[in-house]
Amino acid sequence: MKPPRIPSLTAASSCDAPSWLPQEPTRSQKVIARWFAQTRVACGAFEWITFSYLAWLLAIFAIRHQSFAHPGLHFLLHLTVALLIVGLARSASTSENAFLQFARHWYPLPLYLWLFEELTGIVHAIFSVWFDRLLIEFDYNLAGVHPSVWLARYANPALNEFMQFAYLTYFIYLFLLPAILYANRERLSFWTVMTSTAIANYTVYIIAVLFPVESPYHSLAALQTKELSGGPVTALIDVIERFGRVHGAAFPSAHVAGSMVALLASWCYRRWLFWVCLPFFVFMCIATVYGRYHYVADVLGGLVVGAIGFLAGSKLMQRQDAVPQTAGPTDSGTELD
Repeated sequence: MKPPRIPSLTAASSCDAPSWLPQEPTRSQKVIARWFAQTRVACGAFEWITFSYLAWLLAIFAIRHQSFAHPGLHFLLHLTVALLIVGLARSASTSENAFLQFARHWYPLPLYLWLFEELTGIVHAIFSVWFDRLLIEFDYNLAGVHPSVWLARYANPALNEFMQFAYLTYFIYLFLLPAILYANRERLSFWTVMTSTAIANYTVYIIAVLFPVESPYHSLAALQTKELSGGPVTALIDVIERFGRVHGAAFPSAHVAGSMVALLASWCYRRWLFWVCLPFFVFMCIATVYGRYHYVADVLGGLVVGAIGFLAGSKLMQRQDAVPQTAGPTDSGTELD
């Protein structure tokens, strides 16, 4: 009788590992994991905040598709924008090309404006009505008058020119401090301003969809008795408003929220610039009501959102991976004053 055959150790070791043990990643899985790891390093806090907002938009286009004439086109466009941002960030992380580095740092500004302008077609994605009545009542209970209507009694061409100029200073706030920080290679401070502005702006944009408000220019037009005529600055504003006016997105004021971030950042990084900008900032807040762009409630909301945006952005930028990796010069000054 033959003894029972005992399996050799070699044969046993050649068997496949049990399915419950961790499996070796495939080559494609390794490539994908490496791509995501490199992208994570190339992108900073600004990109991840922006991707979160774009994801919110994609969800709206998918869930509320009946509110849009071409939801698929909107979805594809915003997904493409996200991929272009990834491509720019990854390219700038390995190339020292001057134009590429400039675009890497400054693409947020046109992105803010584009995302704001598109709100005209998005504000009624969830609610089909305006909520201005609530803000009109708030302003009237606060002041005893309709502020934008009451201020019209003081309207004259010279004052209109000054107020419209004050309103336009918003664009200077967006650019001036970041330009100073960029020129001095203070990358942490630069990206803190950009990220804080993104948080403030995207918060405004989300609220604009959840709480549609059209502004006194539309809701109180029947009560206005004077046109805000003026000179070249007023004419410039009229052209901008004719071709770029957003119907909706009045609450909170994006102008005030973005400028509030710039003002608080100036206090931290360039104290002298804070004192230069402060009086213009105050007049800009008044001009948003005087020019019939906003309610007083919009201004107050913008102040709150801007302050929260800067605090949240400053906190987020303390993370080790918050500043994106680039192939350009390193930071030369990153500490808060």
